[in-house]
Amino acid sequence: MPAQTPYSNSTNFGSKSSDLSVILVTGSYDHEIRFWEAWSGICSRTIPRSGETGIVTFEGHTANVSSLCFHAGGKWLVTSSEDGTIRIWDLSSNHAHRSYDNGAPVNDICIHPNQGELISCDQAGSIKQWDLTENICTLELAPAGNVPIRSVTIASDGQILVAGNNKGKCYVWKINPEGSALPRFQALTKFPAHNKYLTRCLLSPDVKMLATCSADTTVKIWTISSNYEFKQEKVLLGHQRWVWDAAFSADSAYLVTASSDHVARLWEMSTGETVRQYNGHHKGVVGSLCPFPEI
Repeated sequence: MPAQTPYSNSTNFGSKSSDLSVILVTGSYDHEIRFWEAWSGICSRTIPRSGETGIVTFEGHTANVSSLCFHAGGKWLVTSSEDGTIRIWDLSSNHAHRSYDNGAPVNDICIHPNQGELISCDQAGSIKQWDLTENICTLELAPAGNVPIRSVTIASDGQILVAGNNKGKCYVWKINPEGSALPRFQALTKFPAHNKYLTRCLLSPDVKMLATCSADTTVKIWTISSNYEFKQEKVLLGHQRWVWDAAFSADSAYLVTASSDHVARLWEMSTGETVRQYNGHHKGVVGSLCPFPEI
């Protein structure tokens, strides 16, 4: 399950010797959450399904939660679900503040950098923009008809949106200002990223790279030119099964990936090589968060 938090843009990896406080977090089908020291590869904490009580429990979804992300100011949390709804949770009261009926299972969601809009994608092939002021869906795209859209990612500067579908194709739009003469989402390009199921697409914080994950066991890194041309730069090889999730470091120099092979890997973007491997989960790793300040 993709997870996005404000911490993702707050910490760099730094040098191996000087920044030992960087913590990576992974979640797995073994129902454990593990905290890892990034450079040593040591698991510093494990939260099992039973045994530790969460600080807060948000109840309301009636099917699997597919994605979550935090408001930049930490005031609210948004979740999407296979039950076809999107919910916004007030972190101060632990209650659902709003709920939107998407009409189809929601696969992914992200918050626009302006913090006033949500972008979701679903199993029916739609990408939707939700206005948090008006509390309505203000725009809908269906780039490949009813082919399910698996993942959406928005640039940190709010300039472009990338979506990937379950046939391995990526679609790119330029996001124009509201009220301009141009369409809000202006189609720029589309390209085949993988020959198999695409599970995740993710723009780097510096908006110079796109990472795509797939059922083909690979992670591909695409460079982005100033005129938004996408060129395959590297193929990250090492995982043995589906790669489900990825997370960039805040300086875009590293990438963490999670796979059904029970392993999470830390990759150095300059070389495309694995610099750390995190072993310990007993089932597939489906979520990763990087980096996370020590708690």
